[in-house]
Amino acid sequence: MTADQAPGDQAYGQGCQGHPYGQRLEQTGRVFIILDQKHQATEQAGNRGQQHQDNRGLEHGVTPGGCGDVDKYSEAPVRPFRPGWVPTLVVLALLPGLIALGCWQLGRAEEKRVLLATYAERRVEAPIATSQLLSKEDNAFRRVHLYGRFDAEHSVLLDNRMRDGKAGVELLQPFHDQASGLWLLINRGWLPWLDRRVPVHFETPAQAVALDASVYVAPGSTFQLHPDPIGGQWPHLLTAIDAAQLWQQLDREGFAQELRLEAGPASYRLDWPVVAMSPEKHVGYAVQWFALATALVLLYLYFGWHQNKEKRHGHRHSTGRA
Repeated sequence: MTADQAPGDQAYGQGCQGHPYGQRLEQTGRVFIILDQKHQATEQAGNRGQQHQDNRGLEHGVTPGGCGDVDKYSEAPVRPFRPGWVPTLVVLALLPGLIALGCWQLGRAEEKRVLLATYAERRVEAPIATSQLLSKEDNAFRRVHLYGRFDAEHSVLLDNRMRDGKAGVELLQPFHDQASGLWLLINRGWLPWLDRRVPVHFETPAQAVALDASVYVAPGSTFQLHPDPIGGQWPHLLTAIDAAQLWQQLDREGFAQELRLEAGPASYRLDWPVVAMSPEKHVGYAVQWFALATALVLLYLYFGWHQNKEKRHGHRHSTGRA
């Protein structure tokens, strides 16, 4: 019997001591009292542990009853994007140029597709008369029937023309069409020129001949390190030809485009490529430019966040925070 029992409980206990059944009741009551005391002690220990956890949470900014993970995320907020002004200037300078180059290559690919489609369409058409050339706006790859004579005295040799790994030239000569009276510049084909110490040898028909040729429109201007000299000894050795300029030099009325001769008695090697670069190659170059632009942007984003992360870690170590 404990000292803190009430007087009524003591009297009840004294009255039950002499009876066996009362003794069993007294023992049972003692067991319940002991269990109740243990339960109260357990609750008090749990309350003290919870209070200790709440006090630790308050030290780290966590309110009682809140989620313990808040402390972890409160120390790692979303990192701001700070790439620096030097990388930003580099990206602003390079990115528009890379995108523009890719778009330009795509445009060139489309131009080559149009040229190839026009070439395939007009190769099957019948040749037209020379007089019809002046009345048509689009003459690219259009076939023309000619009859007249070559002017061998004013021949032009286009230099730096390669075939099968061999150096050579293309022979161009003025041709006077008798039906229309118009002068045309005819490309007769490729000739090898292996030894520069020896002049290029070619022959020109002296009599009037009937020819078939097609109009050649260059897809772009030829790149030249230095402009070709004007005048000089015939035949002229040039790297690019301008038919209109040649007619002005000769003081003649002529057609302003080059014509490429078809196979015949006056022709040399004629295996010209329709286009110097296929549309597929242009698309491949465009993909490369766009890939470089994408890589530049990804590097910019990566270093923008990564550099800021390193600065935050350095600040934490300097302040002693884990």
